[in-house]
Amino acid sequence: MRAPAFWWRRPSLLSRLLAPIGWVYGAITLRRMRRPGADCGVPVICVGNFVAGGAGKTPTAIALTDILTQRGETPFVLMRGYGGSLPGPVEVHPEHHAAHAVGDEPLLMARHARTVIARDRVAGASLARALGASVIVMDDGLQNPALVKRLRLAVVDGASGVGNGLCLPAGPLRAPLEGQLGEVDAVLVIGAGGPGAAVAAAAAARGIATLGARLAPDPAVVARLADQPVLAVSGIGRPEKFAATLREAGARIVAERAYGDHHAYRRDDVRAVVAEAALYDSLIATTEKDWVKLAPLWPDEERGRLLPVPVRLVFDAPERIEALLAGAAGSTPAGAT
Repeated sequence: MRAPAFWWRRPSLLSRLLAPIGWVYGAITLRRMRRPGADCGVPVICVGNFVAGGAGKTPTAIALTDILTQRGETPFVLMRGYGGSLPGPVEVHPEHHAAHAVGDEPLLMARHARTVIARDRVAGASLARALGASVIVMDDGLQNPALVKRLRLAVVDGASGVGNGLCLPAGPLRAPLEGQLGEVDAVLVIGAGGPGAAVAAAAAARGIATLGARLAPDPAVVARLADQPVLAVSGIGRPEKFAATLREAGARIVAERAYGDHHAYRRDDVRAVVAEAALYDSLIATTEKDWVKLAPLWPDEERGRLLPVPVRLVFDAPERIEALLAGAAGSTPAGAT
């Protein structure tokens, strides 16, 4: 499913008509966020966002696990497993699990860090601890109150911010921004843009730590993309972000195929993409999240045409996020019993 275009523009007639539903939805979500959670016995660092859709949570969670590992911690990532059939709790193994079982994002995450999926977050955290986790990075779940969180980090896309500022279904917000700001410890804005800067300013006015970062594609991939014709294929919340990454890398996008977020690819999709790329004699660039689903379906004779584009998060001030993580890993969670 793709986010409606009107979410990212000034409030329209449709969004205003839907606004009363959004007020109810937002109030319920905010009340839920404020419920007390359970202490799972190890620190929980939550990476979430204020809105529905992609903002950069997964690259952020990967970056945090890297920093924590360098600190001598044993981080596990805890995810719901959206799009997968397994309820969990279960540790994800890329060589044994498929995206239809565990979800595309956990399958990608497990290539970077030990990852547990669970619809019951308390059960998932218990499994991670039993497997040796010294700290848990919770990818998504800012609005989920099940666990006590030592650090609540909200990720914001600099170009889109919080869209029209309204709550679902009138806009992308999961709850009113002012209320959600009261439930986070830090805001991370990824990429430049006035909408993200406005959210950072609102957070700073409340004394909330604000950080900046950018997504950088792998240098070796950038070299291969330079001045090459490319068919862009993605099934993510904001496909225009992927296209922008390719253009910034110097690629010449000849066509785009943007599927819905978490799209379950079929062999017919692959045949259609390969045929279109052959017409343009182009590379086929896709995201890492899409690649884990496309690779098992890809014909061997066309492997050289498919190019996954990994991105990594680069912090503007690494020492600031390192300090936040050090404090979270060594402090006592507020409200823990």
